Amino acid sequence: MSIYVDADACPVKSEVERVATRHGLRVHVVSNGGLRPSPNPLVDTVIVPDGPDVADMWIAERAGPGDVVITGDIPLAARCVEAGAQVLKHNGEALTAANIGNVLATRDLMADLRAADPFRQGGGKGFTKSDRSRFLEALEKAVRAAATQPRA
Repeated sequence: MSIYVDADACPVKSEVERVATRHGLRVHVVSNGGLRPSPNPLVDTVIVPDGPDVADMWIAERAGPGDVVITGDIPLAARCVEAGAQVLKHNGEALTAANIGNVLATRDLMADLRAADPFRQGGGKGFTKSDRSRFLEALEKAVRAAATQPRA
């Protein structure tokens, strides 16, 4: 059982490390550079080459039943859900076989709306303490659920 973190712009890396250490789980923090490696022996910092979706491909090729993936990237989440992994967004929202189709459709719709109105301003909501707390609770739940999954 491993935890895979899509580390670019991930606000919960330290929370993942804390939970993984408590459970004795290996963590793979994957990015294409710019991260300070953790001194924790359970944390593996994986630097992939620059390029579109290289970190996503690295994670998707490895994650499966019994693993947990932390990502805000919806196409990566869909691939990992399909492979049988537990998937969480940074705010603690679980992405599952039951909801990933709707999440993908919403993502695509929003991309189309942004493309149709190039003057549209604004970004997403800020990351809050309640998001962090919700994430920690969801990660504990996902780790317990992943531990009961049979490995492929």
